[in-house]
Amino acid sequence: MSILWKFLILMTALGALLSSCGQSVDDSSATRLIYNQVGYIAHGPKLALVAEDVDEFVLLDADGQEVFRASAAAPQYWEASGDTVRKVDFTEWEQAGNYTVQLPGFSKTYDLVIESRPYHELSKAAIKSYYLNRTSMPIEAAYAGEWARAAGHPDTVVYIHASAADDQRPEGTVISSPLGWYDAGDYNKYVVNSGISTYTMLRALKDYPLYYAGLDLNIPESGSGIPDLLSETLFNLRWVLSMQDPNDGGVYHKLTTKQFEGFVMPDGAVNDRYVVAKSTAATLNYAALASAAYRVLSGYEEQLPGLSDSCLTRAEIAWDWAMKHPEEIYEQPEDIATGAYGDDHLEDEWFWAATELYLATGSDRYLKVIKEKYQKPQVPSWNQVRLLGVYSLMDFYDELTADLINLSIKEDFLKLADDLVAISERSPYGISIQEFAWGSSSQVANEGMIKLFAHQLTGEASYLESALSDLDYILGRNATGFCLVTGFGNQRVMNIHHRPSGADGVADPVPGFLVGGPNLAVLTDCGPDVERSPYPAKSYVDLECSYSTNEIAINWNAPLVYLAGGIDA
Repeated sequence: MSILWKFLILMTALGALLSSCGQSVDDSSATRLIYNQVGYIAHGPKLALVAEDVDEFVLLDADGQEVFRASAAAPQYWEASGDTVRKVDFTEWEQAGNYTVQLPGFSKTYDLVIESRPYHELSKAAIKSYYLNRTSMPIEAAYAGEWARAAGHPDTVVYIHASAADDQRPEGTVISSPLGWYDAGDYNKYVVNSGISTYTMLRALKDYPLYYAGLDLNIPESGSGIPDLLSETLFNLRWVLSMQDPNDGGVYHKLTTKQFEGFVMPDGAVNDRYVVAKSTAATLNYAALASAAYRVLSGYEEQLPGLSDSCLTRAEIAWDWAMKHPEEIYEQPEDIATGAYGDDHLEDEWFWAATELYLATGSDRYLKVIKEKYQKPQVPSWNQVRLLGVYSLMDFYDELTADLINLSIKEDFLKLADDLVAISERSPYGISIQEFAWGSSSQVANEGMIKLFAHQLTGEASYLESALSDLDYILGRNATGFCLVTGFGNQRVMNIHHRPSGADGVADPVPGFLVGGPNLAVLTDCGPDVERSPYPAKSYVDLECSYSTNEIAINWNAPLVYLAGGIDA
């Protein structure tokens, strides 16, 4: 190459470099800011994440004037997401308003909201999603808007499946078991999953009674004289109560079709429905939930006469059945293909049921089981419910016997909360979750719930701040970039695995649902042509086919109800 050509190439490159000085990189399709897309509390902690190549974070007001600037912290790599991020703390800016975030050196901007109560509508929507997922009744436009639909699954004609048959209720016997919520993206109802879900709703009411007394959800029961949250919870509780065999006290594991229905509306899903197999897990969940409900409903005897006493009576009968059938483990019948909710480790169910019955009755027969079955609590899930019993014991901690105090229940709970806070403080994303299992979003919500409960117990601000950080994750400050609650955020989840949302012809999904979120449990639910990230914190797709990452479930939404409501309160 001649010297002239080398000179021309050098001058061309130099000219391009000089012409780019002072200009922003065109990054209109790149996301360099990960943040809470719903809003930040004006007088609360505020944390966002920026990409490794971003140095500063600038807030512009509605007039485009710079009002705040912060430098990004040192880069941190997160193995779960496979990326490096930098934290930006803008807690000191407390002026409410609608802002634009500018990242100097890059052209893309982001809308950001700061309000005194940014989660009020979220709190209502998270509960309202249960109304929109009710069985047995029409969902009316006056309450549901464009998500109104005809009634589905009255469940007044339900058949005893062969696995549940006995001499008094032989196979094919018709029973009635109406009401309740659809469990998830399908049209079935499961006692085991209703246990933790319904309890968590009651727990929210117990811990924030004044807040929920004034929260109007615009549901058919609004204005009835009891909180709307309780009215919605009762719709499912009454179904759970109907799942007990009145002849022997055992509880059917689930109410279901034999196969999953297709993506049709509820009134078009008309296959026969069955109650399947009594199980110890379902019966203990029933006993625990009914006993907990007894304590809550005792405060509403005037509005709901006799219901609390009925719950306790049924709970004790269920306990007696479980004592006679301590290892009746659910096994899926060959002709049933719907969710199994199988659980063959029942130590936690025994503990929870014994705890609730002891608190309701004071009987020593339950106290003995509490002491035998207690272990240090873990973050709860449908098949790990020990912490629910711990929550309830904390309500009466000052009245507990020395035997229970000596179990170190309070100390163990606070150690769990402290460990979660410590993990979140070290985490590049500011959260506590370490393993991304199926329904990882609910793991984050349950960890936030633990911290909020610890804050209620102690008044320590660090618990509340860490819980807020968990909500930030759910609302967009996560490695997927999505706000994981339908109907909210800038990058919205649109294609959830939920039959009514997929069949109703409405562009937007039913709002207020927390989707399952990223995990590596099933990488092929959408077939080989849909690529998923190999990193657990990023392995998510907004596609209807992705039941492993984009389904919804009542037990996932319940801790979101608690978390959003507790913070809004």
